[in-house]
Amino acid sequence: MISPEQLAQLRAQTPGLDKGLHLNHAGASLLPQAALQAIHAHLDLEAQVGPMEAALLVADKLQALREDAARLINASSDEIALMTSGSSGFGSAFAAMPRLQKGDRILVGRQEWGGNLANYQRAAQAAGATVETIPSHADGSVNASALAQMMDKRVHLVSLTWLPANGGLINDAVAVGKVTAAAGVPYLIDAGQALGQVPVDVQALQCDVLKSAGRKHLRGPRGTALLYVRKSFLDKLEPAWVDVSSAPIASDEAQLRHDARRFETSEAAVALQLGLAASVKLALTLGVENLGSISAALAKACRTRLASIPAISLHDLGEGAQSGIVAFNLRGHDAMALKNRLAQQRIYIGANGVPYTPLDMQARGLHSIARASFSYLNTLDDVEQLARALEGMD
Repeated sequence: MISPEQLAQLRAQTPGLDKGLHLNHAGASLLPQAALQAIHAHLDLEAQVGPMEAALLVADKLQALREDAARLINASSDEIALMTSGSSGFGSAFAAMPRLQKGDRILVGRQEWGGNLANYQRAAQAAGATVETIPSHADGSVNASALAQMMDKRVHLVSLTWLPANGGLINDAVAVGKVTAAAGVPYLIDAGQALGQVPVDVQALQCDVLKSAGRKHLRGPRGTALLYVRKSFLDKLEPAWVDVSSAPIASDEAQLRHDARRFETSEAAVALQLGLAASVKLALTLGVENLGSISAALAKACRTRLASIPAISLHDLGEGAQSGIVAFNLRGHDAMALKNRLAQQRIYIGANGVPYTPLDMQARGLHSIARASFSYLNTLDDVEQLARALEGMD
């Protein structure tokens, strides 16, 4: 566990905490001082010796990042690629898969993130394939038993957004993995809200691809992401494009790398990657399970407190364990306008519209939701400050 003294020190090492109340960790968390220092130090090095030369000098640190990221998810370092965003990683892996054929099926969870879904739908429309939604349990979570009944030879892949962006639901990603492994069907996981918030074990998940942006619960900088590709799945993937790093030409023939770095490019924001390295190391040191238990407890307290406000409607799904995301609306207020009004008080939350999780939002008749997302950096006083601000707007 993390002691109160440790938490106080972690808060002191987070410069942004004294600038306002940050409750948008599911959007982008606050950088720790160690990440800021790593970024600044490398930019200084680039200014002194040149960006290309500086990158060569820190190659071992970037490899250490891949190794730490692998430890974080129980993978090997050659299964990790450093990307600029979760979207670029997931999109690159999907585009590298064998082409969809007419009649093929893509099966997705109801909470599939809109960016993933848009790629699937566009590819399916072009090929004459279909994108189908896996049935949900009564609590909104993915129904793995129903998925098993959907499996046939036409299923091209199964895709699951593990922790949705529009509420506290935690899908049973392991149960889905058991179904896909038994059927021999590729399994892609969007772990954008999971990494840094819940323990991730790709061996238990039995997934073939998993991605996460670095800027959320890992507390890395924007412009960074991690992509995992299972080693046994890699040779089934032909990248849509390559460069001199991912497929160097030797003896008049371009040779694809034999690791996940076939999805990396020679051009990268090295300073940002070193910032991510510091954040990943912090998560490993503190223990993700410890961090997630704090944010989940704060979110639970927030749900209880907001439920006492008559004008508030809560929109979290799931029974039992929930994540650190709290979805709600305030009667008479558009979610985006509410977000902006709170920002004027230096209370920073998120707000999502239908495009973020279109299947789920439409199924529940929601046009938008306000979203408070907690980190281990937050406190019960923060919960009360948010609640009082909302009561003052009623």
